[in-house]
Amino acid sequence: MSETSFILTLTSAPLPGIIAAVSTAIADLGGNIHETHQHWDRPTDRFFLRVAFFGPEGLTATAVEQALAPTAEKLGLDLKVVDAARPPKVIAMVSKFDHALLHLLYQIRVGWLHAEVAALVSNHEDARRFADHEGIRFVHLPVTPETKPQQEAALLALVDETGAELVILARYMQILSDDLTRKLSGRAINIHHSFLPAFKGANPYKQAYQRGVKLIGATSHYVTSDLDEGPIIEQDVARVSHADTAEDLVAIGRDTESRVLARAVKSHLERRVLLCSTRTVVFGK
Repeated sequence: MSETSFILTLTSAPLPGIIAAVSTAIADLGGNIHETHQHWDRPTDRFFLRVAFFGPEGLTATAVEQALAPTAEKLGLDLKVVDAARPPKVIAMVSKFDHALLHLLYQIRVGWLHAEVAALVSNHEDARRFADHEGIRFVHLPVTPETKPQQEAALLALVDETGAELVILARYMQILSDDLTRKLSGRAINIHHSFLPAFKGANPYKQAYQRGVKLIGATSHYVTSDLDEGPIIEQDVARVSHADTAEDLVAIGRDTESRVLARAVKSHLERRVLLCSTRTVVFGK
């Protein structure tokens, strides 16, 4: 018998009976739960739940949400169900540093990232060859202070047109306006070339080299109007030594950035990341 696959996520007040009610509703639909995670965040007094389950052939995400609607209304659940078999559409944005983008495209090609790149957007022409090679639509949006509002409007129109669920800033070296970050809240991920909050600003690897650091890192976070201070999804570090040059640090840093961004994107696409005020709840496997 064929099966369908779904992921349910919800946030709510930490009321008793939530897991039981959700599990019962899924069972009544013929569903079979194969993975579940939950967390009660005491500082915010919010409850978070992620449930992955199989369902009988013909079951849809809409039907699951409709079956759970009475429970959601009764318990005040902010609930969403998605079809896990459908690859989410994403838009990747890049400037001239292409290492993180190429890693993403490779991981999508080999299936580690379950996604469809609806468009590759850049303020330069350099990345067009990668889009052509992968058969991806390329959109050139050069940005100047005068054209920035129009270019951001074009980006939002592209998101609406393609149905993209996520915008990935794969070393896109332009600061998004407050208005755009609000409209993309929870739907745009950035990679920062430092283990935040250390060594912000220009040329962080030179700063790190001059300070004789022993660890360098990268941070992937949701984009907000507070520059490089959005809710953090993923971080990692790499050990370096006095024998490494500033160029070595750049190379090590690029590798770290690429892996951190890919892991953050994977967690988001698998609905493992739930926003919790200025922080995130990230459920592992």
